Amino acid sequence: MLFFYKIKRMTTTPIMVYAEATPNPSAMKYVCNRIITKDEKKVEYLNKESAKGSPLALELFQFNAIESLFFADNYVTIQKKDGFIWGELHTIFRAFLKGFLEEGKPTILVYPEDVKEAIVYTEDEVELKIIEILDTYIKPAVEQDGGAIIFRHFDKESGTVTVAMQGSCSGCPSSQVTLKSGIERLLKNMVPSVQEVVAEEI
Repeated sequence: MLFFYKIKRMTTTPIMVYAEATPNPSAMKYVCNRIITKDEKKVEYLNKESAKGSPLALELFQFNAIESLFFADNYVTIQKKDGFIWGELHTIFRAFLKGFLEEGKPTILVYPEDVKEAIVYTEDEVELKIIEILDTYIKPAVEQDGGAIIFRHFDKESGTVTVAMQGSCSGCPSSQVTLKSGIERLLKNMVPSVQEVVAEEI
């Protein structure tokens, strides 16, 4: 029995959590060596009421400093409320996440319905091209910063592409600059019918 116990301890990977700064001064990305969401799903919780299907989100919202949460893959992006300082929060959030995962608690039991709606089914060539460009050139950089960009629709008459910004990108002071100077310019260059890119109002 002792021999088995030793093997078990040696093969158990300790939980690791570390923080990464994002372009949004109000948001911090906490990366874990455990999967937070399954099937590459991305979930945003804007308040405690929307977090009923997630034990992790519900417990995190017990902290008054938290404005919103974004879960994806192996990380949690926490957006804090104004008036709180990261220097005072970082150790608390990191320790909480580490303890929660060490206890083996489920992070999400029921995924929100809008996660399904984020998947756009289209046969339109222009929309498919826009989605391909976003997936290839934009999403990796946005996700690296603890956020997400989701294609919503393309208005052929006005040439307007509507996207949803989540996680650290939501409410970020530099997100509008990124949207216009980066995403809009790239899509205009690669898809002639695109005239403008706007973010969906949450």
